[in-house]
Amino acid sequence: MSRPVDGVDATTAPTTAATRLTGLVGALRAHGFGIGTGETVDAGHALEAVGFTDRERVREALAATLLHGEAQRPVFDRVFDLYFPLGHTRAAEAHEDTPAGPADLAALRDRLAEALSSADGAALDRLAAEAVGGFGGYGSGPGSDGWSSYQTLSRLRPETLLARVRERLRAAPGTEEPEFTERLLDDEIRRRIEAFRERVRTEARRRVAERQGRDRVARRAVAGTADTVDFLLAGRAQLDELRRTVRPLARKLATRLAARRRRASRGEIDLRRTLRRSLSTGGVPVRPVLRRRPPRRPELVLLCDVSGSVAGFAQFTMLLVQALHDRFSRVRVFAFVNRVDEVTGLIARGSADPAGLGDRILAEAELTGWHGQSDYGTALGEFADRYAEAVGPRTVVFVLGDARTNGSDPNLAALQQIADRARRIHWLNPEQPSLWGTGDSVAPAYAGLVEMRPCRNARQLGALIGRLLPV
Repeated sequence: MSRPVDGVDATTAPTTAATRLTGLVGALRAHGFGIGTGETVDAGHALEAVGFTDRERVREALAATLLHGEAQRPVFDRVFDLYFPLGHTRAAEAHEDTPAGPADLAALRDRLAEALSSADGAALDRLAAEAVGGFGGYGSGPGSDGWSSYQTLSRLRPETLLARVRERLRAAPGTEEPEFTERLLDDEIRRRIEAFRERVRTEARRRVAERQGRDRVARRAVAGTADTVDFLLAGRAQLDELRRTVRPLARKLATRLAARRRRASRGEIDLRRTLRRSLSTGGVPVRPVLRRRPPRRPELVLLCDVSGSVAGFAQFTMLLVQALHDRFSRVRVFAFVNRVDEVTGLIARGSADPAGLGDRILAEAELTGWHGQSDYGTALGEFADRYAEAVGPRTVVFVLGDARTNGSDPNLAALQQIADRARRIHWLNPEQPSLWGTGDSVAPAYAGLVEMRPCRNARQLGALIGRLLPV
């Protein structure tokens, strides 16, 4: 017997709940969630307590026991929908999977407008399933070889129903029409439409998961948290979300650096003085003597490629280092495309408006010459000539870029000159190592002179910054 629509799928009974729970936990761990055995056991006890008749109660119980922060919730919800889907009867699914024509599309849009007007969640769930079954299938095998939320939404076009839903809401009895509520009403309708679009995406993933396996779809078809998104693939919305994580990440790194600095300030063992002191205890070094390190803070220089797809990576790192500026005696930031200019002041001013940082750098700094393509050789040479005083024996240099020179001279001598002057130099490359040396990339040549590390997302960046920054 099938469960009601607001309950969990009928196949989710206590006998299979453990399997689905372990699958859910495994998928979340694959997305970087730190879920331990104890938390998994707590989640099992929570399922036993709340039962399976109310799906949203199951969702909240698992979220309360497995998640460590609000930022993890969107990924959890998408994975949860795969392992604990809505219940559907076989008759309903057979009806939903019937290929639909133009008349069916018009009728479905009418029913969708009505459901959006009443904000009927159960009706919207049924309509999402019907839309994917009728308009989202593709392939020539029995039934459908797959389901596409993009194909469904491109045919259904729910965003074009805004005016129709607005008229329905205005026609409702007792509805007032003050002018200042016009925009609020439209915003609410857009929110409902976007929620329906997410229902369609969830339904398409559920159907694909039934054919290809939940574990595979949960790991490959569900976007991870913002800090695991590849810098080179991140869109504007994901970059904006990343910028909001700069301050929390900076606080975490500052705590880690402070702990390292406390440990490092103790210094190494002074062997001569330790042996002398051990004479009073029969030659046993009970109380080692340590060489105290003088309290001094290192200097930091960033040299960032801000062209093309690597610009988001560079801007995020600039903001992160600016948030950590009080941990160093001096921080200087330089940006380049094919010319170099110092942007330290722009970064400090841009901390209040990080979204517009890239535009300000490109508008106010002199970064391009006669062409607009990145030229690492020219930029490194100009930095070595104009800003040599920025690098000294206490300076740690970070170079940020993909090392793609567009066929120009890489100028290895200039990079070697910078490395010789600096205390240490690290190169952070947002491309995966398998692409180094392909096309116009000269990453292997630069890696032969300085330490080059892959840094593809914010989580890797945080780990590298915490490990490589000097104390």
